[in-house]
Order: sequence, then structure tokens, then C-alpha cells
Amino acid sequence: MKFAYRTLSFLIIAVVGFISCNKDDGDGVIIVPERDRAEEAIVAKAEIEEFLQTHFYNYEDFQNPPAGFDFKIVFGKREGDNANKIPLIDQVSSKQVTDRVKPEVTYTLYYLNVLQGEGQSPIFADETLVKFKGQFLDLNAFDASDSPVKFDLTAVIQGFQEALVEFNGATSFTENPDGTLSFEGFGVGAVFVPSGIGYWLNSPSGIPVYSQLIFTFNLLDVTTDIDHDEDGVPSFMEDLNNNGFLGDDDTDDDGVPNYLDTDDDGDGVLTRDEIIIHPDGTIEFPDSNGNGIPDYLDDTFPNN
Repeated sequence: MKFAYRTLSFLIIAVVGFISCNKDDGDGVIIVPERDRAEEAIVAKAEIEEFLQTHFYNYEDFQNPPAGFDFKIVFGKREGDNANKIPLIDQVSSKQVTDRVKPEVTYTLYYLNVLQGEGQSPIFADETLVKFKGQFLDLNAFDASDSPVKFDLTAVIQGFQEALVEFNGATSFTENPDGTLSFEGFGVGAVFVPSGIGYWLNSPSGIPVYSQLIFTFNLLDVTTDIDHDEDGVPSFMEDLNNNGFLGDDDTDDDGVPNYLDTDDDGDGVLTRDEIIIHPDGTIEFPDSNGNGIPDYLDDTFPNN
């Protein structure tokens, strides 16, 4: 199976500020009171499970790919001539995901693993190259790219990130005469994202608040050891509490998480100057005062 890589653009499923409410504030902005996240998680699960029970995907195409098959997942409703198709609910996998805003709330994240992929698997701090399509549960699309685009997994919505890390990228690629790239052995899947680990109230234009979303994707490539702030410490190593989320690791409490902060402990000495990067790429973290805290995270050094 192959894909042509035509253009590389940087597309991030970022949180775009959007205020919504049930009465006009006088400026034409409609503000919607925030719902209870635990209650909404129950609603989201029911809506997604109903979709999974009543819909199928083009699994027969993947079992016997026709000539020129594009390896795209296509959903349909189980009715009429398709009434006997295998429902998605019998084909998806699931995982429990903790709400980052309200950790006592968990979500069942359903994802469809059509092709695992045979290359590198990403982690939460990596960068991925994907083709994707975003849809609502009524199967209307709100975004898509048939050309590979890069996703920084620290910037995408949680539900999409949690699905991509379950897959593998391509094993190899070849350059075509026209300069495009063809990938082989890539992962193909879909994820059904509850609103609480989707956009919630921060929906981009065109996506209603509290929407349950579907993303189909082809995971083509994975870039590891990203250092977002170029401080010498790969971002995955800045997850100090080991929860797979970089936004809540802020050693100096300055409002900038460590993976974006060039002075992690706020002592006036750059992180890069408080670590040792050896020629082979390995990193040493000195603890000059022997207090068990490496210098780059210890604001008592050197001013102790």
C-alpha cells in the first residue's frame, strides 16, 4: 500500500478560544454555561456507542483491496442492503482516558484499528505525519487533508493523541519521479472522541460545542525526541509526573510548562547550561549540591 506525499503543511488541532452562552451579552456573543463534565461523559459515551452499533466501515475493501484503493476508512449505516454488515461496536477497541481538567472523570475512548502499521509508534511528545478526516457523528466532514500534514502531539486534542499512540507509522518510503513520496506499511485507524477530551467549549469555527467527533487517519511517519524549547532536554523527559501530559509540569510555577521553558527552575541560569550533553547525544544531569534534585530543576543552585 502506498501514499503520495505532495505537500507538507503544519496543521495543529489547536484549542481556539470560543465563548458560548444561553443569553446575549449585548455584543452579539452567545454564552453557554459549562456543563458538568462527569454528566457529559455519560451522554458522550451513549451517543458514540449508538453510532458504533448502527454503523459499519468498508472492511471488505481492506480485506480485498481493489486496484487503486486509497486505504481510506468510509463509514455507512447498517440499513437496507447493508443491514447485515458487521457493526463497528464489534470491531473497535477501547481504552480508559482520564480527563485532564477533572481527573476524577474518565472516558471510554473507542478506536478502530484497521491496520496497525509496521514502523515506529509515537508517544505523547512526538510529532507525526498523517492524512486525516474529521467528521461529526452524522458523518458530515468539518476538516480533512489528503496531503500528509504534521501533527505535534502536544498540541492536538487529547482524544486524537490518545488514539495515535496506539498505532505505528510506515516502515519505509520511496521518492517518486515527480518528487512526491510513497509510504509503505503505515497505520490506518479511526477514533471516536467524546467532547470532554475533544474541543469541549473551545471549539474552532464550524464545530459546535460539546460535539462528539470522529477522526479517520493514516499514520505515515513519526519523529521522536522532539525538544520543543531547544533547551537540550527532549520534551518526553520533561513529563516529570509521568502522566503523558506536558502541560502540568511547571517546576518554577511561572505559567510556562517545562517543555516550553528554557529556564525550567527559574534560577536565571538556562537549562542548557545546567546539563551536560555528551558527543554521543546522551545527557547528564548534575546535582552539584547533592540534594537529590538535578541542577536544572533546583532553584537553590547555584544561588545556594
